[in-house]
Amino acid sequence: MSWWGKLIGGTFGFMLGGPLGAVLGAALGHNFDEGLLPQPQSPYGRVDADNVDAIQSAFFTATFAVMGHMAKADGKVTREEIAIAESVMQQMQLSAAQKQLAMALFAQGKQDRFPLEQALQQLRSASHRSRHLLQMFMEILIATALADGHLHASEHKVLEQCANTLGFNEFEFRLLLQRQQASSHMHSGQPSTSSKLHDACRVLGVSNDASMEEVKKAYRRLLNQHHPDKLVAKGLPQEMMEMAGRKTMEIKEAYELIRKSKDG
Repeated sequence: MSWWGKLIGGTFGFMLGGPLGAVLGAALGHNFDEGLLPQPQSPYGRVDADNVDAIQSAFFTATFAVMGHMAKADGKVTREEIAIAESVMQQMQLSAAQKQLAMALFAQGKQDRFPLEQALQQLRSASHRSRHLLQMFMEILIATALADGHLHASEHKVLEQCANTLGFNEFEFRLLLQRQQASSHMHSGQPSTSSKLHDACRVLGVSNDASMEEVKKAYRRLLNQHHPDKLVAKGLPQEMMEMAGRKTMEIKEAYELIRKSKDG
């Protein structure tokens, strides 16, 4: 049974302790007794290495709660920001009940005392520091921040804090941001052929004059990092598999643009 099936089935034994467990409990409207939570082996609660359900619940909880925190970062949440969150939920094809929980988590993230740093540390611990999984988390947040066409200073600050806490250095964060900005630009309006080619290179993280061998190497590395089945095996919730699949399509599209330009 998936983490969602266990949640709606009332099987709470797999749930995390720590700040993410508290946020999830509050979103569900429950005050869980300690006996319903795993016995902690760290300040953030125990996560069994084989318990993918626990990792998925942590990832889902952190994603929507941090979305809410980022939306409130400038002091207010606009209708546009709520619409963006709802759009992301639609992309994930959440059921009505899952969307309701996601919005409740979003609301928890807007609270003044939302423990962002502790929640991120718990996610990092829960995911066993899986770079691929944490990278997907950052990419979802960056895509959300860019969904209205602008990256506000307050959003950038939250994204930077998330990247730093999750173990990404400044260069890696800039690269993640650059790739998503390039992908967003490629699919907005009618960019020129040269502009699309430049964006394609940024999506793959290669220079405009990179050799085809360098392009292929970058392409294969990114495909491996974003393989949906591998990400789900590491703890990406099934509900977010569609977004992972969309990411691989963006990578393939960028590669094909570069390949055709070099062949021509």
